[in-house]
Amino acid sequence: MTDPTQSSSYPYEEEFESHFDAPLVDQDDQSTAITEQTMEELRSLAARYPDSRSALLPMLHLVQSVDGRVSPAGVEACAEVLGITAAQVSGVATFYTMYKRRPGGTHHIGVCTTALCAILGGDVLLDKVEHKLGIKEGQTTPDGTFSLERIECNAACDFAPIMMVNWEYMDNMTPRKAEEILDALAAGEEVHSTRGATITSWRQAERVLAGFPDGRADEGPTAGEASLRGLRIAREHGWHAPDPNRLPQPDTEEEGK
Repeated sequence: MTDPTQSSSYPYEEEFESHFDAPLVDQDDQSTAITEQTMEELRSLAARYPDSRSALLPMLHLVQSVDGRVSPAGVEACAEVLGITAAQVSGVATFYTMYKRRPGGTHHIGVCTTALCAILGGDVLLDKVEHKLGIKEGQTTPDGTFSLERIECNAACDFAPIMMVNWEYMDNMTPRKAEEILDALAAGEEVHSTRGATITSWRQAERVLAGFPDGRADEGPTAGEASLRGLRIAREHGWHAPDPNRLPQPDTEEEGK
């Protein structure tokens, strides 16, 4: 009988892509589109915070909006503006999955396969999208139009399964609806998110995440029927959150023991 502890591979390893052994950034590609205007915008972001280092996350989004990734030049630019080391910037950039080490496509497609999305067909949806685009998760189409990622929970379980396009929600997805969206994007047609703005490009979305609004925030509804239904039920029954002023206070004597 085969000893399962001696197995050379995890049984579901093909479902996951690890980046732990990947280089911090692609040092082979030193190209950049960062200009003095970009540097001024980075400085303006740093000036928004009492502690300038708090601006690093939006600054990295700005770098991605310019270079399409966290480039070596972008790392150095952030470090220069904040007065920290490039290693400190890279440590943050490689911790969060929203920061990319290599250029992606015009549109970033994310399919959630966590918990409820998985139960309601997230894995099937991802498989169909992979087949439609002819790529696997973590890859970009040869023409540079689409990048595909398996993503973790989007905090939209009441609309599962979820697909995201440039971080905008596409609710209650089916393979057919996903294919229609991908076809429309590939054809350059206007596509609207379910609860949000009209879809632009991933780089444009990154600029918005950096803190430079594009005026589209109020184009679509921000809450859907599934989210509002619970609120209506609570109001009908007179349910409400506990009054924080009437909550029992901790026993300070017990805490000190």
